[in-house]
Amino acid sequence: MILEAIQYTSTLPVTPKPFRPHIRSSVNLWARAGRCAKDWASHEAQCQTFIRETVSGMKERRTAVVLGSGLLRDVPVEFLSRAFDTVVLVDLVHLASVRLWLSAKRIRNVTLISRDLSGYDDVLAGRETEPLGFLRQVPWLDLVISANILSQIGVGAARRLEASEAADAADVVPKLVAAHLDGLAGLPCKTVLLTDTRYRVSDRSGAVLEDSDLMGGKTTPAAARSWPWTVAPFGEESRDYQIVHDVIAHAR
Repeated sequence: MILEAIQYTSTLPVTPKPFRPHIRSSVNLWARAGRCAKDWASHEAQCQTFIRETVSGMKERRTAVVLGSGLLRDVPVEFLSRAFDTVVLVDLVHLASVRLWLSAKRIRNVTLISRDLSGYDDVLAGRETEPLGFLRQVPWLDLVISANILSQIGVGAARRLEASEAADAADVVPKLVAAHLDGLAGLPCKTVLLTDTRYRVSDRSGAVLEDSDLMGGKTTPAAARSWPWTVAPFGEESRDYQIVHDVIAHAR
């Protein structure tokens, strides 16, 4: 708890006020990632490998944007900073530990942007949403990576809707997922989509207790690669069950 408190306190002053309510969830994710490092290692390595392989076939390498950069565990930032002139990391919150790591590694060509990538407010207000429209203003854009953020957009929206009872998640989540997928598909550059598409809760006997779609019923592009990710091993949320997500990797 002490480390989490230090992380929170250090992140607060460097986070724009509109995004400070999201610091707690980012710190919680950071803490879980530490506890589950062994179980997450394969997933993180496969994400990084897919990105490296995609970049290896690119001729133009001027600007790369990472959507949902998070803890930088599933994104090979050092590799990207060497491969591209500029790397832009976009997320709600950039933890103090992430900023410190970038500084310690002397990665100078990385820009951090705090931004809500969901389109939630527009959809809730009944407006057309284009949450990735800002990317058209990024000069010399050659690569956009959606790094395990798409499912979290849906999960986050469902939680907010449950708390406010403002609308039905079944109506909102598919629109948010579609807006993200359409936004990526419409970009005139190379794109990488890394996302978990569904999850299963199973007990120690292997019996599936819950199986749920994370894409709001929307169809994702064909996977070039797929793998399981044990997000919550036995003992993380309960000694009696684990949670495993299905992950896909797609490049266009």
